[in-house]
Amino acid sequence: MYIVILAGGSGTRFWPLSRVALPKQLISITGDRSMLQRTVERVLPLHPKRIIIVTNHIQAAETARQMQQYDAVPIDVIAEPVGRNTAAAIGLAAALIAAREPSGIMVVLPADHFIKNETALRDTLVFAGKAAESGSLVTLGILPSHPETGYGYIEADMTELTGQGPFPVARFVEKPPLEEAVRYLDEGNFFWNSGMFIWRADTILEEMAAYMPSLRAQLEPLLHPGTTGDAALKERIVALYQDVESISIDYGVMEKSAKVLMVPVEMGWSDVGSWSALPEVVEPDSVGTVCVNAAGHIAVDSSDNLIYADGRMVATVGVHSLVIVSTPDAIMVCDRERCQDVKKVVEQLGAKGLTEYL
Repeated sequence: MYIVILAGGSGTRFWPLSRVALPKQLISITGDRSMLQRTVERVLPLHPKRIIIVTNHIQAAETARQMQQYDAVPIDVIAEPVGRNTAAAIGLAAALIAAREPSGIMVVLPADHFIKNETALRDTLVFAGKAAESGSLVTLGILPSHPETGYGYIEADMTELTGQGPFPVARFVEKPPLEEAVRYLDEGNFFWNSGMFIWRADTILEEMAAYMPSLRAQLEPLLHPGTTGDAALKERIVALYQDVESISIDYGVMEKSAKVLMVPVEMGWSDVGSWSALPEVVEPDSVGTVCVNAAGHIAVDSSDNLIYADGRMVATVGVHSLVIVSTPDAIMVCDRERCQDVKKVVEQLGAKGLTEYL
């Protein structure tokens, strides 16, 4: 089994803690190991043959530094010269794996997710890997706990199968309005789209040849044995990314392929997409407040706040449902219901040329 970790995101909704050179996956929201380090550590018990981390050239050095402490398995940090969404990153990793072992099982994981039950994830990956051996494209569907409108969904065909699956996928659904999300929860065959995939390297490359032929042709120079140790690999990747299309693997392959199966899993999962997700990672106190990385917190007539304090003492008086984030050079305060709009702050900073805060 090969593990591919996609770690090139920007995490703008976690500003001011998350920055261009140190985005969400490379920081710790809770004050200990980074999210990327947690992702690596949770798959090490699977004894993978290799871990490939696909990031970008700005974050590559810090990514490699954080990986220095892990020597139980070879880890390759591959830098994309420019972001081209998940299809290109996955195709790149698949080609590098296929150059070593064409039928190698490839597990694709995001670098910035929180998972409470890591044993459940590992058990599910092993189960899904067996299903992938026969040439299926397997994705993990998260058993929904509430009618979430911020996630995409997978509709599974469960008419003839029960239990753990894997189940055929009827369709992928974009983030739905609330009434649709409520219906999905009631119907019982809709699952949150985790963005986690399991397949053979040659299978995903074959499906790319069918549905993304240009990308598959562009990957050809990377497919020859010995490519992963080639001193010119960086130049080959740069050449590949000059013309590669920017599209997600969902749009490019998964929504078109007839080989897609889904394995459901319940593992305490969150994509930690914004500060509003903190209560999914850290247990709130008796008044619904989460305060992390603080010397302490004094609350006077305050509740339901989310606070990141950069080691400082925090006092709140008469405030409710706020997000308060303090870093050495910036303070951000927003309504808890407006966390998705933090990315607009980043956009305005860029527009005003205040790049030192990005």
